[in-house]
Amino acid sequence: MHFDDLLKQASAISNTSHTQSIQQSATMQFPANWCQGRTAFGGLSAALLYQAIRKQVDPSRRLLSLSTNFVGPLLADTPFSLSVEILRQGKSSTQVLAKVIQSEQVCVIVQACFAIDRESGVNVPVSKTMGLKDVDTRHTLPFIKGQMPEFFQHVDLCPQQGAMPFSAAETSHLGGWMRFKHTPETITEAHIIALTDAWPPTLLQMFKQPAPASSMSWYLEFVQEPKLTPGEWLGFEAITHHAKGGYGLEDGCIWSQSGELIALTRQTVALFD
Repeated sequence: MHFDDLLKQASAISNTSHTQSIQQSATMQFPANWCQGRTAFGGLSAALLYQAIRKQVDPSRRLLSLSTNFVGPLLADTPFSLSVEILRQGKSSTQVLAKVIQSEQVCVIVQACFAIDRESGVNVPVSKTMGLKDVDTRHTLPFIKGQMPEFFQHVDLCPQQGAMPFSAAETSHLGGWMRFKHTPETITEAHIIALTDAWPPTLLQMFKQPAPASSMSWYLEFVQEPKLTPGEWLGFEAITHHAKGGYGLEDGCIWSQSGELIALTRQTVALFD
């Protein structure tokens, strides 16, 4: 099942309440080839919640930020519901809370902020610049069943910075290019959310042997509404700010193929080395 097919299911939400705090729900499931270990690929679950939210928010309001907490495992081939609640809708911004609920347990929580542009005399241009070289598809990682997460068969990663997981690397930085193998009709925020999480945690390359690492919380800020060409590559660069006591904090940038900054990402990762 392609990513866009799953997004269409997440979009199929109908109102169950007409109060000021609107709540909606839908039931769906996904196949095991979208898993990362025993749970759903985190980028998928966050993207599905975003897609469910997006339909309930005025299209004139763009996504500013998306905060995701992975509470518990989301299992494949098992029905789950998507719950969306509008917390507040002001003149220029909308705050939304959404949850994935499976077997009466909350698995993933997302809080999103949308807004329309307002008049302002303050303008600070982007100071960051992309450090990636042009894409070289010869270095795209192949999917090797049994050695890579199942969801990896749906994405292309072309690394340029850092090392492979479990290679006892001395660096904790990571970067490269990313895209879906199945070219979407359009590249939306949902696609960028999913692709960003396709990269392993920056610290996994420093492990001396295979061991798990788990994203606990993840925060995305969109600098601009993406206006990208289907099939183009997106750049990803991440650095580790701190790691101690079994937890790491990393920051990253998502770029267009032409070098425009699209979004910023930050996550807290639990390490089990």
